[in-house]
Amino acid sequence: MNMQELYLLVPGAPLLGAIVVGLWGPKLGRAAAHSLCILGVAVSTAASALILRDVLEGNTFNGDVYTWMTSGDIKFAIGFLIDPLTALMITVVSFVSLMVHVYTIGYMADDPGYTRFFAYISAFTFSMLMLVMANNFLQLFFGWEGVGLVSYLLIGFWYTRPTAIYASLKAFLANRVGDFGFVLGLGLIVAYFGSLDYATVFKGAPALAGATFTVAGEANWPVLTAICIGLFVGAMGKSAQVPLHVWLPDSMEGPTPISALIHAATMVTAGIFMVARMSPLFELSDTALAFVTIIGATTALFMALLGVVQNDIKRVIAYSTLSQLGYMTVALGVSAYSAAIFHLMTHAFFKALLFLAAGSVIIALHHEQDLRKMGGLKKYMPITYWTAVIGAVALAGIPPFAGFFSKDAIIEAVALSKVGGHAYAEFAVTVGVFITALYTFRMLFMAFHGPERFRHGEAADHAADPGHGGDPQESPWVVTVPLVLLAIPSIYSGWAYIDPVLFGNYFGGSILIAPQHAGLATMTEEWRGAGAFVQHSLTTLPFWLAVAGVATAWFLYIKRRDLPAKIRDRSGALYRLLLNNYYIDRCYEWLFGAGFRRLGAFFADVGDRSIIDGFFVNGSARLVGTTSGILRQIQSGFIYQYAFAMVLGIVVFLFWWLTLRVN
Repeated sequence: MNMQELYLLVPGAPLLGAIVVGLWGPKLGRAAAHSLCILGVAVSTAASALILRDVLEGNTFNGDVYTWMTSGDIKFAIGFLIDPLTALMITVVSFVSLMVHVYTIGYMADDPGYTRFFAYISAFTFSMLMLVMANNFLQLFFGWEGVGLVSYLLIGFWYTRPTAIYASLKAFLANRVGDFGFVLGLGLIVAYFGSLDYATVFKGAPALAGATFTVAGEANWPVLTAICIGLFVGAMGKSAQVPLHVWLPDSMEGPTPISALIHAATMVTAGIFMVARMSPLFELSDTALAFVTIIGATTALFMALLGVVQNDIKRVIAYSTLSQLGYMTVALGVSAYSAAIFHLMTHAFFKALLFLAAGSVIIALHHEQDLRKMGGLKKYMPITYWTAVIGAVALAGIPPFAGFFSKDAIIEAVALSKVGGHAYAEFAVTVGVFITALYTFRMLFMAFHGPERFRHGEAADHAADPGHGGDPQESPWVVTVPLVLLAIPSIYSGWAYIDPVLFGNYFGGSILIAPQHAGLATMTEEWRGAGAFVQHSLTTLPFWLAVAGVATAWFLYIKRRDLPAKIRDRSGALYRLLLNNYYIDRCYEWLFGAGFRRLGAFFADVGDRSIIDGFFVNGSARLVGTTSGILRQIQSGFIYQYAFAMVLGIVVFLFWWLTLRVN
């Protein structure tokens, strides 16, 4: 098999599994269905690993598979761009997806939609792989919309729940808002470059660096700035950046495996990848970079604060994802693209680990998700506990775990940046370290330590039921094996790969950085290895903020468990503000939801009933009826009336004619 056939195998194998299981899953049976889907993703993972090795040997590829259609001079093609950025992404996506597929066997064992779920997650993997392997904007858009569609199906998988239906619609609509900006950006690319091919657009971008266009009146907009902001608005939807973040916490209504897949390796990382891929465009617009930086910093800080007050174990991790996506976005804004992708990689491992560990807890407690009804699970679920500890330490940024290296690299890059908004971004990502450690270990301590609160209420009924085996039990091997396999890279991937990925020119020509934005170049000059990086971090503020966050969580949720309630009671309005997501959801509901309902009701009453039905439809009927009634009066059937009308008509005509002659 040559390499081009291997490229086709990466997205093709999950697609084949999704089609077969989607069409014939119930007939094949559960075992055959999950075996086919897992085999497809396993083949994709193996092929991705071989492609990564081939790329590391210096072999890249950029070519079309086939041409879909041609319109004028614009070619719409399906093709692959295989370079270091693509190779890294497909390896991470396929590996995390494989772990989620295996985990799903245990988590969804009792679900009647078992085979349908496997078909969906395989289709999800296919869409994401097509997105990251694209060499043109058409295929990028195909994958972009593909992950959006399948995420709608997966978030609303339990469609009998009204909350799941609401969450899936919310995700779909929020992404449509972002995609509107994305399509505008693509439209400008076609208009000004006359091509959808990456290479052609990137090559022609410098020539348009000073070009402008008129939007309204005399206002001139820089072309590249408009393109970049349009594309980034799409990324704000997919990667859940403020203010289009509202869908991501509600996506927890879907089953836990899809929460892990959406939040770790697919969907939300699509926007981060896209901006990194578009670096030749973004580097030509300081305005766009400043916009990206400010949005990312706002997301990183304010979404982290929301994680502190959440009581649903999955929502804590969801708000953590929002915050970490903000870190990645800040890195993109300060032109530290490799740091953003590096954090994307390490985050994929430990965030998938945390979600799957949360799912393991949920299974053990019979689908209880409230942290206030957990506690003391450490002795019952040792594998889940210790893997969760690894994920928590990595997320908190404690050295030498994976999250430390990628997060600290971003903070250093922001400190060296001069792009607009960098001071605000530095403050946000630095303070965010403390908050991240606080909510992460708050979740860990509430779930696994302290009194066994699950022995009260519904959880106690399950525990007392002999059919449930009494005390919580460790999850089966199909759940714990993926936890262990994800824990391994959560420990070592930062230490092992920071040197080549960040400072070893791994990405090469995949990412372009303008000389004036080369903050990472300064870091490269001072780089002395991973060991020296860890040693240096012990004297920096972020490390001690992370330690302080862990210590604060220990004091509040282990040492003095009475204090959180007192702090909550005294916080008053601040606590309610955080608990209600800064009232953004309510604002959207009032302004857009209720607003559009009122607008729709107005158009229904005035436009439809009054104007269309009342005036045109019913009005024309009344006009015809009235006219017919009048005409009916003169159609009497009496000859003398017709003769009188004729004589009268002749008299009127003669009078009119004589009047004209006299004048």
